[in-house]
Amino acid sequence: MYAIIQTGGKQYRVSEGQTLEIERLDAAPGETVVIDQVLAVRNDDGLMVGTPVVPEARVHVQVLRQKKGRKIVVFKYKPKKNYRRKQGHRQMLSQVQVEKISLGQGTP
Repeated sequence: MYAIIQTGGKQYRVSEGQTLEIERLDAAPGETVVIDQVLAVRNDDGLMVGTPVVPEARVHVQVLRQKKGRKIVVFKYKPKKNYRRKQGHRQMLSQVQVEKISLGQGTP
């Protein structure tokens, strides 16, 4: 069973037990967060695609830790004009583990 979820403006294919890094969630490490933006779910019965989300489908994730991503360098310059700007950026990330994918049809 897998699901396609949307969080932080990005889409992820997740399955139970999987660990992934997503954009920062407002939750402390150890907390469980419910993601209700489930775009599609694949199980033994087949593929259910939402319009735009699957009703009553939820993905429960546990936050393992909060961290910063790798640094990227943003460098702007205009040739022959002596214009140079260098700036760095590190995205805040949450490392999460998928605990459960529920469809809401009698499943808790």
